[in-house]
Amino acid sequence: MTRDKKSRVEMPRRDPIERGSDFKEVALGLDPVMAMAEAERCLNCKHKPCVSGCPVQVPIPEFIQLVLEGQFEAADAKIKEKNSLPAICGRVCPQETQCEQVCVLAKRGQPIAIGMLERFVADQASAAKKAKGNEVSSEKPEPKYKERIAVVGSGPAGLTCGADLAGYGYEVDIFEALHDTGGVLRYGIPEFRLPKAIVDEEVEYVKSLGVNVITNVAVGLTLDLNEMLDSGEYAAAFIATGAGLPYFLNIPGENLNGVYSANEFLTRANLMKAYLFPAYDTPIKVGRRVAVVGAGNVAMDAARTSLRLGAEEVYIVYRRSREEMPARLEEIENAEEEGIQLMLLTNPARILGDDQFRVRAMDCVKMELGEPDSSGRRRPVEIPGSQFTLEVDTVIVAVGQGANPLLTTRVEGLELNKWGNIATVDEAGATSIPGVWAGGDIATGASTVISAMGAGKRAALGIHEWLTSKRGDS
Repeated sequence: MTRDKKSRVEMPRRDPIERGSDFKEVALGLDPVMAMAEAERCLNCKHKPCVSGCPVQVPIPEFIQLVLEGQFEAADAKIKEKNSLPAICGRVCPQETQCEQVCVLAKRGQPIAIGMLERFVADQASAAKKAKGNEVSSEKPEPKYKERIAVVGSGPAGLTCGADLAGYGYEVDIFEALHDTGGVLRYGIPEFRLPKAIVDEEVEYVKSLGVNVITNVAVGLTLDLNEMLDSGEYAAAFIATGAGLPYFLNIPGENLNGVYSANEFLTRANLMKAYLFPAYDTPIKVGRRVAVVGAGNVAMDAARTSLRLGAEEVYIVYRRSREEMPARLEEIENAEEEGIQLMLLTNPARILGDDQFRVRAMDCVKMELGEPDSSGRRRPVEIPGSQFTLEVDTVIVAVGQGANPLLTTRVEGLELNKWGNIATVDEAGATSIPGVWAGGDIATGASTVISAMGAGKRAALGIHEWLTSKRGDS
């Protein structure tokens, strides 16, 4: 039976009231019947625009064809030819602005649900592996080359670069400053969007490729990057330490108790296992009324986490309109379904405290949109006489992050740009230090998981080509 190509499957989700009180995953995934029905919609285009829209060049039509044939494990293997973290990408990547945006079907209807199918394939392969009792082999593949590569940071860029370098035949050591792997995948994204068990599985897969992961080592503090290279222990290095320096509003009252950066708030919740409360006692005081300033994915994560930690009312305070909100539509819809209130065209002016220096309210002004600014979005302009006070006892600032300075300020000869990001000289991410590459948020500023992965792939290829040239290989 031929199915209507315009009818796209919808991802089942848990009930908003139920899910708003726990940290279990919201999206339930597709079942095989749904996945194969969606795969049937694919036109298997000759020019494959979806592949060019993917930062890591996943062979999308090929894996979808395997889904249609019911070969789910083969589909997973096909994805992993280009993407070592499919279960993560299927959950958190903004496919709607990348591969799905350029899908031919999107011109007259709805694009193929590429992200849902990627998640389905990864989850099916994982379930099949567990059912067979397969364990990740502890035996590391024998490296093809003698050179050893250091990767600093175990987030999406670092994991991807490490996996690709191992695939080329190098021994790779990934250094992670924290006690566990994943970077933003573990400490930034909440459990209800990306379960920690999924991160664990994907990291174990990368290790199975031959990558060594060393935690509790802060390169730049406990190890000197230049010494690691000068000693000959490492032939090259890739820096992927991410964006970890939160931006603030620079308004009065930001030093009051009860004001968090979204970075701190989410890291506390993840690092200290707030999602397992009350089994873990997490030192985060979330009051009855929470205001989250900003409207990106991080803001949605902070708002929805606040709700799950016991807040009765949660507001997203954003100075532009709904159309300009940078968060994924899916995350905005999820937040609204759970009861998060959007206060649009609203800008904080100052945060007010009580006699104990704790947040009690936030003064705001209403805005209207004027002419476009340098970002192409209409500039918000304050409406005179529109001031009002919003009673809240917690304020979470989610207006972006800058470059993590822990390593960059301690590596001699490493050039930075005016924003504090590592300056790179080519697409692969080569830096001012020969043999050192950089990629992901530390080079570009805060971006997406899949963009960081793309940077990791380009850097791995750049490192391989550089070392090949030095060896004089044909």
